[in-house]
Amino acid sequence: MSERMYHTRVLLKPEQRRKLEEIARREGRSISSVIGRAIDMGLEAVEIEAELWQKRARILCDLRAKREKQPFEYSGDLMGGARQGREDEGDQVFD
Repeated sequence: MSERMYHTRVLLKPEQRRKLEEIARREGRSISSVIGRAIDMGLEAVEIEAELWQKRARILCDLRAKREKQPFEYSGDLMGGARQGREDEGDQVFD
């Protein structure tokens, strides 16, 4: 039994059309067949990329959750460091 196919109009740039014709001629296939294969390959790449982004998002969520359990502690003098930085900048202006 044949798989159902759909007719779709696609607008191509001249260079895209030329490349499709070249591939079809070289492989002895129709342009439609080459386009179908290119779409399959592109969809597979998009799915792989989406899976990678989902994996990265899960890792980031895990890291954030882990970080929330370990609050940030700063043992230095935050305000004193900021004051010193401003004083150093002021000293540079008047040098």
